[in-house]
Formats: sequence, C-alpha cells, structure tokens
Amino acid sequence: MPEMPELETIRRSLEPHIKGRKITDVELLLSRQIKHPSPEEFVSRIKGHTISELQRRGKYLILRLENGISLVIHLRMSGQACYCGPNEPDRKHSRIIFHLDDGARFIFADTRTLGTIYAMRDDEISLIRGLAELGPEPLSEDFTLDYLKSVLSGKKGKIKSFLLMQNYIAGLGNIYVDECLFLAGINPLRTPDSVTSAEAKKLHACINKVIEDGINDGGTTFRDYRDGVGGKGSHQNNLYAYGRGGQPCRKCGTIMEKIKVGGRGTVYCPKCQKLK
Repeated sequence: MPEMPELETIRRSLEPHIKGRKITDVELLLSRQIKHPSPEEFVSRIKGHTISELQRRGKYLILRLENGISLVIHLRMSGQACYCGPNEPDRKHSRIIFHLDDGARFIFADTRTLGTIYAMRDDEISLIRGLAELGPEPLSEDFTLDYLKSVLSGKKGKIKSFLLMQNYIAGLGNIYVDECLFLAGINPLRTPDSVTSAEAKKLHACINKVIEDGINDGGTTFRDYRDGVGGKGSHQNNLYAYGRGGQPCRKCGTIMEKIKVGGRGTVYCPKCQKLK
C-alpha cells in the first residue's frame, strides 16, 4: 500500500498538470469503487468544475474543487492516481476517468479494485472515518516529541503494530515502520510503554528522517506504485530493513530476520535491535 511518501510524491507530480483544469466529463468504468455519494450524484458534483487545490492527509489524496467538493482517494494496495496527456493512451486497469478541458485525463486506476473514491461536501468529510480519525503526520508541527511520548505511554501490545495505527501517527505503513524501528534500534516486538525517553527522542527523529528520505527518493517501488506521471520511486535502493530478510544487516553484517507481527511481515536485525 502506498504510504505517506508515495502519496506526497503523487500529489506533487500531479499538481502542475491538473491544478486549475476543469473536469469536462467523467467515465465510470467501475462505479462500485465510489463509496459516496451514488455514482450519479458523484458525477453531478464533479462534472463542469475546476480542480483548485491538491492536498494530502496521511495516505489520502484530496482534490479540492472550486465548488467546495473534495474528491477523496485512498489507493489501498494497488491503486494509482495518474495524469495522461492528450496524446497518451489510458492506463491499464483504468476504473474512473476524469476528462479535463485541455484534452488530458486524470485517471483512477486499480488492478485489485480495493481502492476507494469519494466526492464529499465539507460537512460530509467526517463520514470517511479513516480520514476523520487520523493522528498527526511526521514532519508536521503537531508531531512533536512530547506528543510521541504521550501516545507511547501506557500502551501495551507490539510497537510495530502500534506505529501502524493511523489514529496515532498518520501516513506510516509497513515499509517505513520497519525502517524507523531499525534506525532507532528498537525491536518490533517490544511494547510501546517500554520505550525510554532517550529512545523516544531517537525514534521521533528516525520517523521524520525515513519519511523525508522517502519523499526525496520519490517513494518506494516494488510492484504497483507509480507517481502521478508514471514514474517509479527509488527509495527501495536505500532500505535498511524492509524486504531484506535473510540478507546481511547494512550496519553490522548480522543476518536480518523476518517474522510476523500482527499478521504483517516484519524484518529486523537481532543484533542492532535486541529485545530488552
């Protein structure tokens, strides 16, 4: 699933092409991926209106229209939000096509059809529960060290699973959680409340670092992820933990172990991330 760096890269790559463009028509090739409102109302809310701003919140891409409607997209496992110029063919697995006034198209494509899309008035945004309940994002003013310490305090379970919970920290997924735990030297099986003040300070810095590095590298591409104009990310070339089970640790040379934590594949170094 694309995470915060991938969605931010998509937003930035789309913005020069579709901001300020009017949506002249909408083709619904798979209307069941529209979650609100009805397909007919979805089209009527969008058709003939201009994309005034592109925003992102956590793993959600938000296109604000001049009429106050927000087109909210969650890509899930294999979704893509992409721009196609006037002379380019449609993307494979196109599900909804937004025709623009310059002859180009903005396309919501999805191989596995697990992604979701909404056309919401401001007073309806709270209906998207996952969006309404998002916690602070890395790199934001609200994601402070004090905030991280407060949410870690008293929490049981596994810290790997905790960091994946979007209501505590928005935008982190499996890739970047493995990375920030590795860089912070914290074993994924530890409990959040076992993290010391010094470790929390390092973890806070590492979360911000892995997200910033991921954005600077244009995201991480293993299979489906592409930016808004079809480009691949390069952050997969700079990973320390994710996807490296059975390979030597890039810091100490110890073989990286792969386990399941909360049903999610998890890679860590048994030497650099000792279980205390």
